[in-house]
Amino acid sequence: MLLVAVNALVGGTLGQERTVLPLLADEVFHLDRYTGALTYILAFGLAKAGTNYFAGTLSDRYGRKPVLIAGWLIAIPVPLILILGPTWGWIVAANVILGISQGLTWSTTVMMKMDLVGPKQRGLAMGFNEAAGYLGVAATALATGYIAAEYGLRPGPFLLGAAFIALGLGLSVLFVRETHHHAKTEAANHVSVHAHAGSLSDRQVFTLTSFRDRSLSSISQAGMVNNLNDGLAWGLFPILFASAGLSIERIGILAAVYPAVWGAGQLITGGLSDRIGRKWLIVGGMIVQAVALGMVAVGDSFGIWLAAAVLLGAGTAMVYPTLLAAIGDVAHPEWRARSVGAYRLWRDGGFAVGALLSGLIADAFGIPAAVAVVAALTAASGLVVAVRMRGNDHIRARV
Repeated sequence: MLLVAVNALVGGTLGQERTVLPLLADEVFHLDRYTGALTYILAFGLAKAGTNYFAGTLSDRYGRKPVLIAGWLIAIPVPLILILGPTWGWIVAANVILGISQGLTWSTTVMMKMDLVGPKQRGLAMGFNEAAGYLGVAATALATGYIAAEYGLRPGPFLLGAAFIALGLGLSVLFVRETHHHAKTEAANHVSVHAHAGSLSDRQVFTLTSFRDRSLSSISQAGMVNNLNDGLAWGLFPILFASAGLSIERIGILAAVYPAVWGAGQLITGGLSDRIGRKWLIVGGMIVQAVALGMVAVGDSFGIWLAAAVLLGAGTAMVYPTLLAAIGDVAHPEWRARSVGAYRLWRDGGFAVGALLSGLIADAFGIPAAVAVVAALTAASGLVVAVRMRGNDHIRARV
């Protein structure tokens, strides 16, 4: 539960940007073209994706707790840069730093929970972890919307982020305990469901997770597409809603509802995947997300967009903890942290791909067209999982 609380603060650190930064790009820095406004998500996604990969290797080599603390220390200057940054380049730099921090902190909380629970409760643990993180995102997105409406876009919203960083660092240093020894104990007693048991090189783990294994590779592509559409929602939805004349308060509500439903829903879907399996929850979740994005593309009012945000959150809740738990089903404890890192490299690379793709399409054809294209990609990703992923990995992992 302490790690759940820590990850809520990790999510809050990210949530400080969800409502405010797209409006800051438009109103303060006057970035008219969508691709330019989305550069901060591109920078964040690339930095976080790369750090995710190395977080697994570092946590295996030095332990989980030092990596977690390092992530919080790296985040310290982010709110100050967001408050004082005189040019858009400073904001982009802050997001590079934030991406590195998030890659270390969020990845480590995932690994530590996997260390602490057995295979029968892996989905439940991932549900709690991701629920805490995205409820933190949602609550902070909502709070910063109201703060920005009352006191302006800077500095108020980012002071909340500074408080979260201070609290997260304090809890991690003083109270969080190392968990790596739990993974070593599990590895010593583990009967692998995979042909590749025991130690593998970093290259072998990456190749297996990304391409060679049917389940791991289909999970990786689904994670990438999921965050591709989240990058779209983060960067373009507030601009779309503002162009329709919605107030900052209403934009804040829409920015918060999606991750709130996503976060709360994972308390149910994580444990559900332990009982009914991972595959069809993932497939169904991707299709639900595609339908929700289609509603955003054709919608033109707060009510339709609110319903779409609820549906998008529900679809993402079906997918998000289930993908992580599915990685844990297949990966051997000896190389599980590195497999999680490789998966999260692809998944959070979706932020960068989504920012670039949706920005280019929005520049050329408008935001609704960009949303429609991403909706089609999301549906196609679900079909890939339906065809490629094995359906019994979670059962085999318990044997």
